[in-house]
Amino acid sequence: MEKQDLRIVFMGTPEFAVASLRALVEGDYNVVAVVTMPDKPAGRGHHMITSAVKDYALSVGLPVLQPERLKAPEFISQLSSLNAQLFIVVAFRMLPEVVWSMPALGTFNLHGSLLPKYRGAAPINWAVINGETETGVTTFFLKHEIDTGDLILQERLPIGDDENVGSVHDRMMVLGARLVLQTVDLIIDSVSSGKPVPCTPQTDESCPAPKIFKETCRIDLSRTAREVKNFVRGLSPYPGAWTDLQVPINSSPKIREENRSQERDIDNNEGHVLTFPATKIFEVRLADRPSPLMLHCADGDLEILSLQVPGKKRLTANDFLNGLH
Repeated sequence: MEKQDLRIVFMGTPEFAVASLRALVEGDYNVVAVVTMPDKPAGRGHHMITSAVKDYALSVGLPVLQPERLKAPEFISQLSSLNAQLFIVVAFRMLPEVVWSMPALGTFNLHGSLLPKYRGAAPINWAVINGETETGVTTFFLKHEIDTGDLILQERLPIGDDENVGSVHDRMMVLGARLVLQTVDLIIDSVSSGKPVPCTPQTDESCPAPKIFKETCRIDLSRTAREVKNFVRGLSPYPGAWTDLQVPINSSPKIREENRSQERDIDNNEGHVLTFPATKIFEVRLADRPSPLMLHCADGDLEILSLQVPGKKRLTANDFLNGLH
């Protein structure tokens, strides 16, 4: 079998998936259609927002399917009519069996971890939060239980000590696209040789990587400084770790009167402070000197380097303090 003979349906939504789709298109693989999330209204004007995968697919002339329900008879009929032999899933919804079992050569998924570790919706975030020094990408065939199918290929990726989840995501996106092509080539070779695709069953050993919600992102200052730093790195730049930030007034000698009246809490025992509820923290470092912007952890302090007060843009610590004058 030649790669042009293999009919592929690609399923994905965010920018992470675009890299793999682009690699398939530019590699002259036969992608016959793309499945992505429906357009959604967003913002005050409720303008319809399209997915990154849809934008790219339309730019290269690929047909796009956007089902509201993956079990809808009309979608199943459309999908079946494409006569695809292989489905590829990258950062998409959980598929029902009627979908993933449809193609003759199966459906494989690209997952952002070294399975069986970090099964779930947010593997990159949790690997950084937990202080891992490496992660990776895995392709595997889908089955009933989420992220438990037989492993096809894996490749490792180191995590730097001060690297945040955004930079790990971007490097993993490129690495993952390469692994998708290698997996497709392996499947093509298997068909040509008449032998099954070499796979490895997963063990039960796993670290969970559940979906992250706003409350998940609250910083727990009873943890060690190292743990809090990893937590901040694992949620930066998105969705952002947060805490109720208190800034001593004496750190800003000329605070505007409106800030005094609206945002100051007064603690008669500890002096005057400005309180900024639900402030996102994006970058910290182990404190080697006193600073007006600190996180006081169980075994030491972290100096805040960049942050974002609700309703405002992200700022460096210096710009934030200057803005209080």
